[in-house]
Amino acid sequence: MIIYPAIDIQGGNCVRLRQGIADDATKYFEDPADPAKAFARDGSAWIHVVDLDGAFGGEPRNIDALKRIAATGLKIQFGGGLRTIENVRAVLDAGATRAIVGTKAANDDAFVAELVKTFGGEKIAVGIDAKDGFVAVKGWVDVTTRRATELAGTAAKLGVKTIIYTDIATDGMLKGPNFAALEEMLRSTQADIIASGGVSRREDILRLRELAGTYSNLNGAIVGKALYEKRVELPDLLSIAR
Repeated sequence: MIIYPAIDIQGGNCVRLRQGIADDATKYFEDPADPAKAFARDGSAWIHVVDLDGAFGGEPRNIDALKRIAATGLKIQFGGGLRTIENVRAVLDAGATRAIVGTKAANDDAFVAELVKTFGGEKIAVGIDAKDGFVAVKGWVDVTTRRATELAGTAAKLGVKTIIYTDIATDGMLKGPNFAALEEMLRSTQADIIASGGVSRREDILRLRELAGTYSNLNGAIVGKALYEKRVELPDLLSIAR
């Protein structure tokens, strides 16, 4: 299982939001490359980066920060405002290993198919942000009528290899993941699932690691605020996940 330390970028700074609310942000670093360097020193191989300005604005706004993070040598999955082929190409060219598409993927299956054809299924991840089982889009502002599990199954059939599943209710709240919803997601698709939202203590990672023994497609977990608030230590989580 892979641990993905998270960096959210807003206004050029590294921040964390509560439940995706744009004006409920805590700033931790002025330069997002600084935590990336620390995560690399601690032994992480991957990092999860979200361009919040892009997510709310509809196109990526922090490509320069992505380039600085890529200079650390970490593998990067990057999302936020990727709604055109050109957007996706730009972030992959800037150093991202995987591009995460969310809002456009929720509304346009043909777009997902085109991305897989153009870049390959390994380069594309579909980010599914869910509230009460339904897909939320546009930086979690709007909730659609599409079920998260249906989108996951469709994306896998189109050739997407990785799904990043976020439960909005738990994200940034430090109350633990929604394990019941996660299991439902794992059962719904053959794609690799990365769990996001709510990890607050090492016991959460221990439980996810146990769950990975049952569901081979549980690829890993994204950990954000708990790291910044020092509720968990990255080297410890990495040792658990191995």
